[in-house]
Amino acid sequence: MAARVVVVDGVELCLETFGHPDDVAVLLIGGAAASMDWWDADFCRRLAAAGRLVVRYDHRDTGRSATSPAGSPAYSMTDLTTDPLRVLDALGIRRAHVVGLSMGGGIAQVLAARHPDRVLTLTLIATSPAGSRAGDGPLPPPEPRLRALFQNPPPDPDWTDRAAVVEDILAAERAYAGSAGVEEARVRRIAEAVVDRSHDVAAARTNHWAVIGGGGERVEFRMADLRTPTLVVHGTDDPLFPLPHGEALAAEIPGASLLTLPGMGHEVPPERTWNVVVPALAEHTATATATDVGAKR
Repeated sequence: MAARVVVVDGVELCLETFGHPDDVAVLLIGGAAASMDWWDADFCRRLAAAGRLVVRYDHRDTGRSATSPAGSPAYSMTDLTTDPLRVLDALGIRRAHVVGLSMGGGIAQVLAARHPDRVLTLTLIATSPAGSRAGDGPLPPPEPRLRALFQNPPPDPDWTDRAAVVEDILAAERAYAGSAGVEEARVRRIAEAVVDRSHDVAAARTNHWAVIGGGGERVEFRMADLRTPTLVVHGTDDPLFPLPHGEALAAEIPGASLLTLPGMGHEVPPERTWNVVVPALAEHTATATATDVGAKR
């Protein structure tokens, strides 16, 4: 199905599905400032071939979803957290397997805590515990190279210059990569799609950072209270959330398992990992009740 815009609660959200509508749904939630393009279409097709209805969508201010002026996002973190339910509602999906990356992983944890009836399983990629932990001590901070980048960020590109914005996106991906590096040709193709599909690329690249930690209801929960079957996927070289963040997730969520990807940084699993990641996702999302196959209300 081609990407389409749905309107739920007055909010325009762009979504796309892969696979048969009668298969159980897997909802992919991207990270901050990330449109659905980062969930590579070929990755989605591979997972759909395992008998899943794969759903990806654009967060607000990315891709073809609702956009606010750059620097003035007209929504809160609560809105971003509840948008996945709007996507499911638009498709008539009662429950789905939820896959979240980075900020999307935090959103996925909140959904499992607040709306466990809507979440069949969790897969948490390149993220960190969003609830309170039983474990002692803080988790490690970002690596020094990222901390230095945060303290002295590069100037914004000319948002009207397509080539300059694509290079800016590539530079960011390189900064967050692990020792295995960036798959340059594939990431460039995605970056070009991001620029070409964005209503306002400046808003897409900046507004989420104004929203994170800047409002919306804070959902308090204990990691130990999550009862959703969980798979944690984490790169061994994640510079934003070093590996102990993924290990903490697997330790804190009852029954969770951990899949580590050597050389991967803070990123959507790159193509070189798909032969491991897709079968792991297919196995993890294999359990569903008869009423969940078809996933309709």
